[in-house]
Amino acid sequence: MKLRVGYEMLYDFPQPTPMLIVLGTHFTRASDVIVPDYLTVDPPVAITPYRDMFGNWCSRLVAPAGRVRFAADGIVRDLGVPDPVVPSAIQHAVEDLPADTIVYLLGSRYCETDLLSDTAWKMFETTPPGWPRVQAICDFVHNHIKFDYQHARATRTAHEAFEEGRGVCRDYAHLAIALCRCMNIPARYCTGYLGDMGTPKPWAAGDFAGWFEAYLGGHWHTFDPRNNEPRLGRVLIAQGRDAADVPITQTFGPNTLVSFKVWTDEIVETANGVAGLR
Repeated sequence: MKLRVGYEMLYDFPQPTPMLIVLGTHFTRASDVIVPDYLTVDPPVAITPYRDMFGNWCSRLVAPAGRVRFAADGIVRDLGVPDPVVPSAIQHAVEDLPADTIVYLLGSRYCETDLLSDTAWKMFETTPPGWPRVQAICDFVHNHIKFDYQHARATRTAHEAFEEGRGVCRDYAHLAIALCRCMNIPARYCTGYLGDMGTPKPWAAGDFAGWFEAYLGGHWHTFDPRNNEPRLGRVLIAQGRDAADVPITQTFGPNTLVSFKVWTDEIVETANGVAGLR
């Protein structure tokens, strides 16, 4: 399966404004990239790439005053199979965890383990450790939070999502991450593209998606409490402790987001070789 992935964002800046942008297919999918989704800026500016402490591909630039367009359009090869499910994946004792997973046990900006620890143990102490425990957490979060774009809030934390019972995909992920960490399971936040292939229509407008990975059985495994079922065509962009580590854009000055479009479409090739989108 081939996927067309990309975005277009229009901003208004009252003055030249430094920015960080964390967008672009993750290096773990490099071998799947057919057409790179390079960041383009109009009007053109110098872009300085770098890798952050988590290995994510980031871009530094100074946006000029006025209307600025950020865009990318790429093609990625995908296996076209749902997220793997491994019920036998075990939970590691904390003392046996690899050193590089420990940071994903700790509280972070949006995942307050100190506020949720007692609640997590009361709710999940009797669940079987490992994959079943993480799935039980996902089941709870999926049913506890009502998806609501109208009440999206950039500052909402895991504890606030638990108390308020509503949010968007990043809030589902943050709450599940915090509960996993409370139960001594390393969990990290993921952002990327996720199309609607394999789901009933009508499909919602495109957007970036947030999910998480839990470290079980010596590997990182994908979990998605927002959808709570294996999905097709997931394309990772970045990973971190929570959304604070992987902002789509980070601006260092006033600005207005004028418009925002994201697409993740399957490319379908007909018998005569003509390609279309689905």
